[in-house]
Amino acid sequence: MLSYRHSFHAGNHADVVKHIVQSLILNSLKQKDKPFVYHDTHSGVGRYDLTHEWSEKTGEYKQGIARVWEQTDLPEDIQSYLESISILNNGEKLRYYPGSPRVARAHLRDQDRMVLTELHPADHPLLEQEFHRDRQVSIYKEDGFKRLKGSLPPKERRGLVLIDPPYELAKEYRDVVTAIAQSHKRWATGIYAIWYPVVNRCDIEDMIEGLEGLGINKILQIELGVSPDTNERGMTASGMIVINPPWKLESQMNEILPFLKEAIAPATGHFKVEWIVPE
Repeated sequence: MLSYRHSFHAGNHADVVKHIVQSLILNSLKQKDKPFVYHDTHSGVGRYDLTHEWSEKTGEYKQGIARVWEQTDLPEDIQSYLESISILNNGEKLRYYPGSPRVARAHLRDQDRMVLTELHPADHPLLEQEFHRDRQVSIYKEDGFKRLKGSLPPKERRGLVLIDPPYELAKEYRDVVTAIAQSHKRWATGIYAIWYPVVNRCDIEDMIEGLEGLGINKILQIELGVSPDTNERGMTASGMIVINPPWKLESQMNEILPFLKEAIAPATGHFKVEWIVPE
């Protein structure tokens, strides 16, 4: 099933949280000169035009990045995330929003590389075009979980795997747990960041229970909600589950999330940073 198109949702509150966490992890990897790899299982197209009719139809970015973009008193730790956006817009008015591959590319050094997978027949060629002739980027049109399984452990032995399927099917929550189980056996020291939407809280609880059952230590949950959980249609919150998080990530997000809550959903927002499994 390949009906999901991220262009409708680019720059929403879920993207903001996901890409801030992604940026902080990549910054932590840059603290050492040794090279690292960034692996993206569901890459999308790389960049999104917020003036496109799909984006304007939902207007989700207006309750996401647009609200952060207009703030003046910004936490220092989100500067590199905002810089990855500014690069696409030449420092001018907000029009383009980076997908996770573009956020990652803005953080790569000459010695680093990234692996991107995208199966959607319309999105894959756009991703290829976005990184045409970029020697630090490898792009594959195949199932992201299969490519991940075959790519580990990476030669660098350092890096970040971002896992963010569209969760169109209930089985994708189980697929994530299976992918982590297989990947961690091959590369136990890698950093794994799993994005999740809160549409049905039970799905998230089941996925977390599955991760807890793997016997893996150091699993951190980061979540921002814009409204209370509901049984009705729609995403009320989103988060990141990070395995082997950098040691500063917990404190950084405890400072950033209150800012995001006030900027994006001051009346109904909520957030949490909790250890699912401690060290």
